[in-house]
Amino acid sequence: MDLNAAFSLKGRTVLITGGSRGIGRMIAHGMVAAGARVYITARKAQACEQTAQELSAFGHCVALPLDVSSIEGCQALVEAYGQHEKHLDVLVNNAGAAWGEPFETFPESGWDKVVDLNMKAPFFLTQAFYPMLKASVAAASGRKAKVVNIASIDGISVNMWDTYSYSASKAGLIHLTKRMALRLIDDGIVCNAIAPGPFASSMNKEARDHAAEVASRVPARRIGDDQDMAAAAAYLASDASDYVIGHTLVVDGGTSLARG
Repeated sequence: MDLNAAFSLKGRTVLITGGSRGIGRMIAHGMVAAGARVYITARKAQACEQTAQELSAFGHCVALPLDVSSIEGCQALVEAYGQHEKHLDVLVNNAGAAWGEPFETFPESGWDKVVDLNMKAPFFLTQAFYPMLKASVAAASGRKAKVVNIASIDGISVNMWDTYSYSASKAGLIHLTKRMALRLIDDGIVCNAIAPGPFASSMNKEARDHAAEVASRVPARRIGDDQDMAAAAAYLASDASDYVIGHTLVVDGGTSLARG
C-alpha cells in the first residue's frame, strides 16, 4: 500500500474549464502545486492568460481561452489542447453561469444561458475529449482517466433565491454524472462530481463580500477556502478515487444539512 502514490498528481495532464477565477482557479492552483500539467480555459482571454501566468510561478499552467457553451466551442478547445498534449488524464468541467430573477419575469434567456453552460457543456465537452481520455488510459497501461463535474449544493437542497435554472441545471448535472459514470467506466474513465457550498467567488458574491454573515449559517462556522476545494478535486483526480463511481462529493461545511 502506497498512499503517497495513490494521491499523487505529478505529471498528470489536467484541463479545467472556467479556470481563471473562483472555484476553477482554486482547483487549478492546487493541481499545479501538486505537479500536474495544467491547462485552463475561460471565455475572457485576458483574465485566463493572467491567471495562467500567475499560477505558472508554481508549476506548469497554460491558458487556452475559449467559450465552451457551444459544441463548436468544445471542438475548438479540443483542437487547441491537442497542440500541446496527445492525451488528457483529468477533465474538470467547472465553467458555470447563474441567473436570478423573480418567478413572474424569469426569461427564457435565463434558462438557455445557464443550462447550456452548466449541464450541456459538461456532457458535450466530455464527449469531445472522449478519444483523448481513452488515449490516457491506453498510455498509462490501464490507469484510470478522470472526469470531475462541478455541481452545487443548490442541486441537492433548496436555496432562498430565485435561481430556478441554476438549481435545476445543477441537479441535472448531478444525475448526469451518475449516467455518464456508468458508461465511461467501461473505458477506464471514472466520472464523479463535487457539490460546493459557500466559497468566495464572483458567482457567490455573498460569501465573498459577507463572509462572516454567511459563516454564521454554516455548521462548520466558516466559508470554504482554497485548500478545501483543491483537496477535494485532487482526491477525485487521483488514483485514490478509482473505486468511487458516479458520486457527488459535498464540500459545504454542512450547509446543505442545515438547510434541511
